[in-house]
Parts: sequence; C-alpha cells; structure tokens
Amino acid sequence: MRYVVAGAAGFIGSHLCERLLADGHQVVGIDNFITGQQLNLDALRPNSSFQFVEQDICSPPVALVPVDGPVDVVFNFACPASPIDFEPKALNILNVCSAGVLNLLSLAREKNAVFVQASTSECYGDPEEHPQRETYWGNVNPIGLRSPYDEGKRFAEALIMAHHRNLGIQTRIGRIFNTYGPRMRLGDGRVLPNFIQQALEDAPLTVFGDGSQTRSFCYVDDLVDGFLRLSRCDEVTPINIGNDVEITIAQLAQEVIELTGTGAGTSAGSASRIEYRALPKDDPKLRCPDLTKARAVLDWKPTTDRVTGLKSTIEYFRTVLATRPA
Repeated sequence: MRYVVAGAAGFIGSHLCERLLADGHQVVGIDNFITGQQLNLDALRPNSSFQFVEQDICSPPVALVPVDGPVDVVFNFACPASPIDFEPKALNILNVCSAGVLNLLSLAREKNAVFVQASTSECYGDPEEHPQRETYWGNVNPIGLRSPYDEGKRFAEALIMAHHRNLGIQTRIGRIFNTYGPRMRLGDGRVLPNFIQQALEDAPLTVFGDGSQTRSFCYVDDLVDGFLRLSRCDEVTPINIGNDVEITIAQLAQEVIELTGTGAGTSAGSASRIEYRALPKDDPKLRCPDLTKARAVLDWKPTTDRVTGLKSTIEYFRTVLATRPA
C-alpha cells in the first residue's frame, strides 16, 4: 500500500513512517520542520520506498501538496503539540487545524484514500468526567492560552466529520493521550522530556502544582499500532488511543529520578530533587482514557509497561545530550 504521512519528521510521525516501511509499504512523508526534526528522518531516507517532501500543508491550493500517483491512506500527524508552542505558535496551530486539515482532506478525496486524523485528549479540556469516554463533550476554555490547540483540534474534528457526511470521504479520528518514547524533542516543554533532561543533568525536577494531577502515558510503538488498526477499521467517530494506567506527576518525577543514573548502565539514580511551582492556568487535573471502544473496535490495548518505556526513552535522551554541540 502507499501512505502519505503529514508530520513525518515529528516524534510520532517518524515512528509511524518507520513502522509502515518495515511492513513493506511505500511512504510519502511531508513536513515543514516547524517542530519536526531532520534527525528523525535519518533512518528513513536510505529506504527506496520512502519519499520526502518539504512542504507546508497549509499552503493554498491543495495542488501544493504534491503527491503523484495513487494513495491508499493519508495520515495527518502535522501540528505543534507541546504546551510551550501554544502561545508563540498559536496562529500556526490554528492554521494547521483548519487550512492544513482541509488541504489533506481534499488530497484524500482526490485520491479516494482513507483520511486518518491524529486528534487529541485535549478535546476534553480539564475534564469533569473521569476516565474520559469518547461521548464526553469536554470542558474547554475557548479563549485561554491553550485554546489554539484545544479548540483547533476540536474544529478539525468537526471539519472532518462534515467532509465525511457531506462528501463521503472515508475518515477516521484517533484521540491521542500522553505519548512518549525516543525522538521526543529536547526542551519540548512536555512533562517527560523535561523530567528526563533535568534528571540526566542532576537538576531539580520542576513539578507544577502539588503534583497530585494525574496522567497516563502510552509508549509510541503501542500508539502507532493503534493508529494502524484505526486506519483499517470502519469506525468514523473518534476513538481514544492511549494508556489507561494512571500515575500522579509527583510519582512520575520520582520514577524518573530512580531510573536515571549518572551514566549508562548505572542504577544509582539521579541526584535531582523535586521542585514545586505554580500550576499553569487551565492545566488538566485528571487525564486518563476510557479504552472500552478501542478494545471493542480495534482489538487493541497498550502492551509496553511504563518502566520499560521509560528506560528506552531515558537512553535516547542520554545519547542526545551527550552528542549535542557544546
């Protein structure tokens, strides 16, 4: 099969491309490097089944998304997703979630391809339902600092469903919960990259609020498997894809300290301590998916335990920190 992956140089997008190529498919990757990284493509470029196009998917008209030949599936993983990007890249995010999604939907329609959207648990906002089911409409501040991402992704879902209902495009929506693994950006601003870098440098781990807020973390390989299953199913309405094992942020910080030695192979742990700071506005207190629908429709559940995933991610960041320019 032939796949288009927008956001191919991103954290999840590059892992998706790698999996598709390993399964023997052809992949056209698209990225404009607004947050994607060239190094994420290093393992992909030598593969003759991989074609890369440096392109802004928001550029009008859709013809500027240059994909010749047949396409079976269009995956959209293109969008800045880190909280540190929500304010400075607000207009980029809103543009990607509107014009970018529209262009890719038009591409999917032109090619008679399945369109798969990487949506987000941020659609639920600071939830008043726990765990979050796909039928929950959310509790989102429409004008807050997080709103370009939260409301952008919600608008994208509405745009996608309208194209399905009015134009008959085959669409799928996966709502991603916190995902982690190798190739996350250093200094990305999300909790795990922050904690791991701080622990590797024996710096204080910054916990916002009292650390009692919860998250659930899904390893990237499991998430990719979930999205591949999503692309092959017939379900049009959103499906949660994540891990339903919760942990508090304070507990996570302690785990990272314990798992992060001062050198490869050490079990001594980091010399870091935990430092508490004020909780940002509209930061969700609870975040955990109800995976009932994913299990029933996709026959999917995450299989990588957190300690195994954390060790892999820590070693990746250890290598990145050791090789970055002084």
